[in-house]
Formats: sequence, C-alpha cells, structure tokens
Amino acid sequence: MGGRYGAFTFCDRITEYVPARRARATFAVPPTLSQFSPCLVAEATGQLAAWVSMAHIGFRGRPVAALARDVRMLGDVHPGDTLTLEVDVEECDDDAVFYQGRARVGDREAVQLIDCLGPMLPQDDYDSADDLAHQFALLCGEGAAPLRFGGVGVHAMDVVSSTDDARSARLHVPIDAPYFVDHFPRRPVFPATLLLDHAMRVAADLVGTTDARPRRVSRVHNVKMRDFIRPGEDVELQVSRVEPGDDDTRVKLMAKIGERTVATAQFVFVRAAVEVA
Repeated sequence: MGGRYGAFTFCDRITEYVPARRARATFAVPPTLSQFSPCLVAEATGQLAAWVSMAHIGFRGRPVAALARDVRMLGDVHPGDTLTLEVDVEECDDDAVFYQGRARVGDREAVQLIDCLGPMLPQDDYDSADDLAHQFALLCGEGAAPLRFGGVGVHAMDVVSSTDDARSARLHVPIDAPYFVDHFPRRPVFPATLLLDHAMRVAADLVGTTDARPRRVSRVHNVKMRDFIRPGEDVELQVSRVEPGDDDTRVKLMAKIGERTVATAQFVFVRAAVEVA
C-alpha cells in the first residue's frame, strides 16, 4: 500500500481513451479509509486529464493545478465506493491543458470540474518521463493493483484568529509525508487539493459558528493557485464571509506564506438536507 503510484495517484485503470480528446477511468476507494474528501475526488479527475495531456506530448511536460472556474461538489464519496472518472480535453499542447471533468459513483454524480487550466512544466524537473509512460501503458492495459492508497495522514493546524465574519488558521505542511513520493518524486510539492481541503474545513468552522442549521460546501469558485507550497512551509489560511443569505453563504479564501499569496478561491455553502425520520 502506498509507495510510487499509490501514495497520491487515483487511477486504477483507463477504460476508454481518445488521444488528446477524452478518457474514462475507474478508481476503487479503499474501504479501510475513514473518509475520502471531495477534494480528493477532484484530484482524481484532474489526474486523468493529466495522463491524457502528458501522453499527447510524449511525456515531455506535466500539467500542474492552476485555475478552475467552478468545482461542483454534488454528493459524497465513501470508502468502498468505486469512482468512474471522465474528462473532455478541449485544448492540449506543450504549454497547457484546458479541460472539463466529472466523477460519479454508479449513476450518481459526485464532482464536476468546469473550465480547468493546467500549465505544462518540464517533466524532467518533477518526474521520470519513461516511468510515467510505462505506468500509462499499464493503466490503459491490465490496470494497476487497486486499493493502494493509504490516506494522507493528519496535518497540524492552529487557529490564529476568529470572529463572526473571519477566521485564520495556520497549516503546517510536513517536511516529509508519503504523498511526496508521488507528488512529485524529483521536486516535492504540497498538493493544491489538500490545501483546499484544509481551507474548506476552516471555512466550515466559520460558517458553523453563526448558522443554526448545518451547511455543506456545494461549489468552489475561481480557484487560483499562484505559487507552489514546499515541504515544511507554514501556510496561513484566511477565510472571510462575503455574502451571507438564506439560500447560500459565500466564503472567500486567501492562502499566504508570509506576505506571499499562494492561492485564492471562494467556497459556496448551502443548507444541508434535513433527514426525515
């Protein structure tokens, strides 16, 4: 469990592949996990787009998360579920990939990715092109061994300040973690989706302090990753309420390392469904 292509790779088998255009894949969420965040579902979908784009340019480059106009979180994914991932690539070259994506469990949609852009960076700086090409061939053939992922572990996070309209927390990125083997072998980078996952929790705590009825994140708007986060860095997650209302509550995120802004986004919370006995 874990290791290369297991610590932070979320694709078991590519079941449909049209070069430079579209792909479909599956990923079995290990039943031993305590949870599988919607941010990891988005990560899995984006990784499928990465495989398509890397293969198209002969693995000379790799895309990294930069922009997503809209990430729609439509339903929970549970340990033991099997994801079906689909991507439609609209543009792809040595500079960037632009795509749409979705993930579902059975007939139920879990996540939609709308208007996502990933700039290409030199592959040799981050990974081995030959290793990736071999893994891609395996995924398109018999597939990788399932149930490899062992979770990302717990990250330390301290509340810095808190009011009714804003909250700040400091996320301590570990110096070493299993997922750095996968992300990326030659140049470890803290995954953008893990950053968003922790920021979403801080935003949920802020919303929960003033709303009597539970709310859940339904969308993440205008995600912009402005810089890499390295192992061992501390990131301040600053969230603030921007649009309270009866139907939804919007919370903006600014993630900073010192005076440097590394990410911005906006979370949309909607009222959680009330279970009827």
